[in-house]
Amino acid sequence: MPTEKEFQISPIVPESVMHNTKALSNLQTLTASIFGAAAGILGLESYSGFLFYFVFTLLTAVLYYTIRVAPTSLKADHPIFDTSRYFRSSFEFWTGGLLNGLAGYILTWTLFYGLVRA
Repeated sequence: MPTEKEFQISPIVPESVMHNTKALSNLQTLTASIFGAAAGILGLESYSGFLFYFVFTLLTAVLYYTIRVAPTSLKADHPIFDTSRYFRSSFEFWTGGLLNGLAGYILTWTLFYGLVRA
């Protein structure tokens, strides 16, 4: 357990960072399945289906940033788009969901496409 002095030197708590990462991963997995269902119902095929996924996954990251991260991060005088206060790296925050939810997206995309088009 870190001491009070260690928290003053490095105020980022590893347990909190892990919790934030897990919450973001759960959100990305859930939205990937929802986006897959939407793409299947819309009948998207090939590149348009993957473009749909990438655009809406990045939109989800932007919305999560503007609602949850930006208000407190900007008040603490951190640079814009800096997520290091709450997550391990900015790269993980912005692009982590692209590969984490891809399998679930493809699964629900093909399922709903087959249900609607059959």
